[in-house]
Amino acid sequence: MSINLINTLAQPLKSAAKFVNHNEQASGLSTSRFIQDTSTCLLPKATFARSKADLAENAFLELSESGLVYFAPMLVGKAAKDIFTHSLSKENKKLVTESATKLMEQNTAISKKVLPVKAAIALSALLIPLTEFTLNYIKNIMTLKVFKKGDFNNIANLENKHEDLQTQNKVKNNAHKNIKKAAGIFGLSTILAAILSARGASKSKALQHVSEAILAPGTKFFKNNEKAKNFFNKYCSIDYAAENGKLVLSKGQLTSCVVIGGAGYFGAAKDRGKQNFLETLFRYPVVGFYVITGSELFEKCFKKFLKKAGKCKETIGKNLEVPSFNELQTLAQNLAKKNSTSVEQEFKRLAKQKVLISGIPYIFSIGVMGFFVSGISNLFTKYRFTKEQANGKK
Repeated sequence: MSINLINTLAQPLKSAAKFVNHNEQASGLSTSRFIQDTSTCLLPKATFARSKADLAENAFLELSESGLVYFAPMLVGKAAKDIFTHSLSKENKKLVTESATKLMEQNTAISKKVLPVKAAIALSALLIPLTEFTLNYIKNIMTLKVFKKGDFNNIANLENKHEDLQTQNKVKNNAHKNIKKAAGIFGLSTILAAILSARGASKSKALQHVSEAILAPGTKFFKNNEKAKNFFNKYCSIDYAAENGKLVLSKGQLTSCVVIGGAGYFGAAKDRGKQNFLETLFRYPVVGFYVITGSELFEKCFKKFLKKAGKCKETIGKNLEVPSFNELQTLAQNLAKKNSTSVEQEFKRLAKQKVLISGIPYIFSIGVMGFFVSGISNLFTKYRFTKEQANGKK
């Protein structure tokens, strides 16, 4: 195993290699990824926390959002699969994890029976972004109850003025109203899911069209435009992705979390004052874009840069694929025979390349998207508030 060769490396390369190897092996382990990503996002915000209330809010949001992303999809997907596939045969149940576009291309009696059930399961995923939508309103209620604060200027320690009861009631009432609204929308989606599951396999063309639009909107509406088709299938489908036969969060579901969750961010921020809304307006589009595509784009551009510069030739493939640490041992053995060198020597060289490829994007994520965005958004909020106060006194 590659872990034995990792132990032959000298520090600090040994520690870095173990860290990257652990992250690779943890890709399907929710707990490990939850701890890693939560600490990555929460640490910068905790560092720049402006008050106890601000710290509590950030801790609540980061923990709950990470929990949604890393635990909810598999739990909700499994429950929905158990509920909606009861009418399918054992063999057809396996097709639920097949690609929707593949099933649509087959256009058989079996695929037409499976697609509505698959769409019903996909609709269950709306629970995740709708819960994300409510989290900011729940946060507002929590801050009101625990810290007795509804004015963002007090929460962000921009000033310390008396809390207005009318403002607090507005924050509380709007929070309750939007939480109920999200529950109502999920209720309607559950009804639609039940209809698709029960009646979708019939000769109803309308339900078949609805199922296809839910699962593969690109294929459904942009058949003759390859770029548009791939884009909408990737970012607008709420279908689950499949990993080792299990349903997991897809790129489209992640996008729905950012978009629908963003509506909650902006709505809850607006209730608490102008500065909260402007701070969210500055920070959320940057972070949201990075969550959906930024990390992927940065990693791809970084690998292209290394490849063009003639670096990491053995570890960056033709299609920018990078071998795992478990695959590096075999590669090191082959290179050792070819170059008449030791396996340890080749593995050390490959490990350096692997750590570089994985480490720089990770550092960028923490440094730029973590500390820089958190710090600069807080700084701009204070600057805007101070400038407004100065202009008001003139």
